[in-house]
Amino acid sequence: MNKDESIRFAAKYLEDLLSFFGINVAVYSTIDDEVIQLSVPSTSLNSLLIGKNADNLRALQHVVSMALAAKNAEVVRVNVDVADYKRQRADRIADKAEGWIKKVRETGESMTINLSPADRRVVHKLAEDYSDITTHSEGEGKERKLIISKIDVAED
Repeated sequence: MNKDESIRFAAKYLEDLLSFFGINVAVYSTIDDEVIQLSVPSTSLNSLLIGKNADNLRALQHVVSMALAAKNAEVVRVNVDVADYKRQRADRIADKAEGWIKKVRETGESMTINLSPADRRVVHKLAEDYSDITTHSEGEGKERKLIISKIDVAED
């Protein structure tokens, strides 16, 4: 199935899945960087859909992604957001990252922060806006951490 069919299938699949919980909503879908973005509007069951530490959101993403893979879809990576939970979290992380970057710029000392993969991506993307800051991740699995460092700019 091509990209457009993959997007439509993912949205319909998630809508059908949500209907089992008695949630009958239209799922908004787009694609960004070869990742299908599925947005579920706010309902009375937001907390159930998001789950503790967004575990249920990740489970929904996994189920939809596996359904796409089973259909040999062109795009199988999926991001599910409920009531803009992830967007709001990314905004909060970006605000914190601004402070971390400011501190690194002032002190010149690197910072090591333990963040989820999604949160690390937010900081990596934000750091691209700073010519004197670099970020990278080190470690494996749950021990993976983000490092924010100042780039030494040689004076001419």
